[in-house]
Amino acid sequence: MKILMPNYVNIIIEKLIKNGFRAYLVGGSVRDTLLNKQPNDYDITTSATPKQIIELFSEFKTLEIGKEFGTIVIIQDEGGVEVTSFRQDNIYEDGRRPSSVVFTEDLMLDLKRRDFTINSMAYNEDEGLIDPFDGFKDLKKKLIRTVGNPIERLSEDYLRILRAVRFACQLDFLIDLETSNACSKLSSNLAIISTERIRDELFKILLSEKPSRGFLLMREMGILKQVIPELMPAIGFDQRNPYHDRSVFQHTLKVMDNTPKILNVRLAALLHDIGKPYTFTMDTKGIGHFYGHDKASAKIGREILLRLNCSTDLMESTLNLIKEHMVHHPDLKRKGLKRQLQRIGEEQIENLIYLQIADRLSKSGAKDISSLEAKRREVRSILESKEPFSRKHLAIDGEDLINLGFKEGRIIGEILDFLLNCVIDDSSLNTKKKLKEIVKNKYPLQY
Repeated sequence: MKILMPNYVNIIIEKLIKNGFRAYLVGGSVRDTLLNKQPNDYDITTSATPKQIIELFSEFKTLEIGKEFGTIVIIQDEGGVEVTSFRQDNIYEDGRRPSSVVFTEDLMLDLKRRDFTINSMAYNEDEGLIDPFDGFKDLKKKLIRTVGNPIERLSEDYLRILRAVRFACQLDFLIDLETSNACSKLSSNLAIISTERIRDELFKILLSEKPSRGFLLMREMGILKQVIPELMPAIGFDQRNPYHDRSVFQHTLKVMDNTPKILNVRLAALLHDIGKPYTFTMDTKGIGHFYGHDKASAKIGREILLRLNCSTDLMESTLNLIKEHMVHHPDLKRKGLKRQLQRIGEEQIENLIYLQIADRLSKSGAKDISSLEAKRREVRSILESKEPFSRKHLAIDGEDLINLGFKEGRIIGEILDFLLNCVIDDSSLNTKKKLKEIVKNKYPLQY
């Protein structure tokens, strides 16, 4: 079996071997290549120590990002390659990381410490595929299985529980029954894993081809209540509404699958209805309503995104999509669209329409999205015509107002907001002369 690898990766392996060391392509790069997928990066494992790696590749720039764990990054024009010394992990005392590592010359000990069989294969052109744990067979079976005893392997780093879900979701594989049972048994231990590590795995699940599969697996294995407990009330929640033939949770999964692979859109899809169980009311005809669920969902969503330590930009853009996802009625006029553009920004308006289309397609009944397509065309017309919809588009600014005699402070913002509303209603007013006249007429007592 021959695995093709880029030349810039191969020359590292060849140089290590020519200098008396053992070296192999390893882990995810082997797995992905065997699946005819393009690896995101390439990892090499070697019998050389970190010091020997640095000395041998002195003509290249190297980064010692994980020297204590045996990892040196060799930088070439085509990209960086992580080169890691064969190692054996000592005891995992906290379910997160080994207490220390020991460098070894035994490749088998290095492969044995890895998480899943499909990630525990190594390859070089001289020896071919090294596969002591039948990872290639599991690739053929489309199976996620731990190396060795699943309880022991998952207990070394409880994040592997979530990684099992992520790989199953990304690769469309099944999780081996013994591994799945161990994930369920140990799922509560995810509580000791840092929120950043949880977040990174969760985001990879969200950005997979079909994120619903990952969330169904998490629910089945008891992981979801550890990761996003706020979603649990949505499971099985009957909406009792003619527009919805699915529970809140089932609808949420469908919306996620119907959105493009854009992180804040997928996050908004996940969270857009999370407030529904808390806002449910039923009228005299037995029809369910969820007045204000968009605001409730944004509030709960903020708590979740804060807990996950998301960036401010990601959090705010996601929450804005959630707040605005219900503003899509067919009679929304051009002025209304400009005000929505003002609230959400030019950069996010297309993402909002993606979310609204996915929401519409995930409801019962007719899947007519023509009004949303019309909205998209109208928005593009506004942008192409460069019609004003934010303060930065005004022909007048704060400095102009100060020159008119206004003092710095809240009044400046109030006047600019008033002027913006004026030009949203009538863009022909957006000249410096006309806006100054409006100010003088509206705020005469300031002079």
